[in-house]
Amino acid sequence: MSSQIHQIISDELQLQLNHVNNTIELLNEGATVPFISRYRKERTGTMDEVNVALIKERYEKLLEIQKRKEAILKSMDEQGVLTAELEKKIKDSFNANEIEDIYLPYKPKRVTRAVKAREKGLEPLAKVLMKQYERDVHSKAAQFVNDQVRDTDEALQGARDIIAEWVNENAVARDIVRSAFDRGAVVSAVLIKGKEEDGVKYKDYFDFSELLKKCPSHRLLAMRRGEKEGILKVNISPDEEQVLDRLRRYFVKGNTEASEQVELAAKDAFKRLLKPAIETEYANLSKEKADADAIQVFANNLRQLLLSSPLGQKRVLAIDPGFKSGCKVVCLDAQGNLLHNENIYPHPPQRETKQAAKKISSLVDAYKIEAVAIGNGTASRETESFIRNLKYNADIQVFVVSEDGASVYSASKVARDEFPEYDVTVRGAVSIGRRLIDPLAELVKIDPKSIGVGQYQHDVDQGKLKSSLDQVVESCVNKVGVDLNTASRHLLTYVSGLGPQLAKNIVEYRAANGAFSSRNELKKVTRLGAKAYEQAAGFLRITGAANPLDNSAVHPESYPIVEKMASDNACKVIDLIADPHIKSKIKLDAYLTDQVGLPTLKDIISELEKPGRDPRQHIKVFEFDRNVRAIEDLHQGMVLPGIVTNITNFGAFVDVGVKQDGLVHISHLANKFISDPNEVVSLHQHVKVKVLDIDKTRKRIQLSMKEVD
Repeated sequence: MSSQIHQIISDELQLQLNHVNNTIELLNEGATVPFISRYRKERTGTMDEVNVALIKERYEKLLEIQKRKEAILKSMDEQGVLTAELEKKIKDSFNANEIEDIYLPYKPKRVTRAVKAREKGLEPLAKVLMKQYERDVHSKAAQFVNDQVRDTDEALQGARDIIAEWVNENAVARDIVRSAFDRGAVVSAVLIKGKEEDGVKYKDYFDFSELLKKCPSHRLLAMRRGEKEGILKVNISPDEEQVLDRLRRYFVKGNTEASEQVELAAKDAFKRLLKPAIETEYANLSKEKADADAIQVFANNLRQLLLSSPLGQKRVLAIDPGFKSGCKVVCLDAQGNLLHNENIYPHPPQRETKQAAKKISSLVDAYKIEAVAIGNGTASRETESFIRNLKYNADIQVFVVSEDGASVYSASKVARDEFPEYDVTVRGAVSIGRRLIDPLAELVKIDPKSIGVGQYQHDVDQGKLKSSLDQVVESCVNKVGVDLNTASRHLLTYVSGLGPQLAKNIVEYRAANGAFSSRNELKKVTRLGAKAYEQAAGFLRITGAANPLDNSAVHPESYPIVEKMASDNACKVIDLIADPHIKSKIKLDAYLTDQVGLPTLKDIISELEKPGRDPRQHIKVFEFDRNVRAIEDLHQGMVLPGIVTNITNFGAFVDVGVKQDGLVHISHLANKFISDPNEVVSLHQHVKVKVLDIDKTRKRIQLSMKEVD
């Protein structure tokens, strides 16, 4: 059965079967997606993380279907209805709908109208009618009138109920209805009477319809949210006349009174049983697709956010700005450790501008500050202007940093554990500063849903969302690599092969024994066995280790290869890393083995050229237009600098410094047609936009990137 599953995955993803087999084998052995894609390229055919993750996801789904098949086969066998033909059909299929359709006639039923009719002895009458020879159905029905069946009308109704159930359970009938939904199902929404005021934000959907297959995910999720809030009634329906005509042609034979009864039963089956069931099926399918699209948008944004440019290990003064409560100021060392905190009050109502300026200047000098991070919330623009206008004794860079999720972090257990003696204002300011130093290390501490880069993230399947986002976090952490001696427990959690318990054990070992001097020392950590070491070691870095390879992405299992390369060139490993001339003389073919192929050898050489280098881009300073601080300062036609803050399927949101992001609709992102905003923009990209329209009442700003230099 496993070979059948492997073949299905190979066909669906158009990947070689042996690579699929090897990938699933590695997954079953406990290997992680990052480890497989980075260190097992020979076995997977250099498959990237995306395909490894797709194999994992599809394999788990097919195993679920296999489990369901086994339960169905057991149920049918216990009922004594499992024939060789039915068993083969179920075993051969991995289509969940098809399997459930086969099982439907044999599925234990609740008390339905058909069940009650059978209990009254009306199934023989239903069989007679189904043959469609009978011309006087009332005479035939009279034979079934008794103390349980009052008259011929009740008898015929019961017989039709049984026939309707047969129609509902007929695989062809279900295919007819599904086909109609596939071809032309329309999703429609109407306002529930009396909800006009409560549902004003759903005004676009008060009387709306669109082909389901053309309805984008954000519209479907918006309608479903409106339905959940009791504002809209949402319906999915095919062309009913066409469906009824096809059902009529399939089930109705001849022109007898019995045929008329079958036609009535088929119509009832569609209205009462088939349509609701298939509509639910398609509602679920369309919701799953919309969820998948929205989750993918969120995952793409989260990946870009986590891989945002870091300032690096610099001493930072971070400010959580505010008016009445003042600005919380913290000073951090190059590793993000808190050195000092206090409040300043440069803005109304206190206006202690001189005192605040003197304090900032003294803190910059005292703590040798190299950069300032300012949160982008309330009073951000005013604080930025204040800080930029000060004179310093050094070259100080000023950055505005997103506060999204900082308040969530500051009130979390993670923050309380880090700073038990400080309140939420201090923790929030520290988080802002650390985001500038290393956004990845700080943002992994926050629930991704609170970071502000999603699209309908609260409306999608939360289990699938969490799984996808955890996968993104794991991918990003392992792509960048983690400093074993400075990483927080939370960051270590996402390293391939570790998890919460081993991350905790590593931090406790570090606290008790001091900094790790080598990767090999990891083996001394409690419960960190050979498998966890294999999965994690290549993604952990030790700055200044005796073996320079411990600060690279070269896996310890490949150290002997590098050592042989050095030996063959009569030098040390450190010389091999430092001298490009030596590396250029290495002939990779000389190091090929049954286990190690060219992909691994090329990765080794590539890493020796840039050991431990951060793959993220360098950060750039950005400054908003100094004349624009509020939505009232905007007017049509203005061209402004902005930062992309969120990307959706329908466009990108851009911060132009007025506390309300503007939307660049997908049609205004480029001077050409694009189908995906990610083709032209990325998160935190610095862009220029033109103001198209301002709706001050609804706080909506329409922007364009077309024909903007």
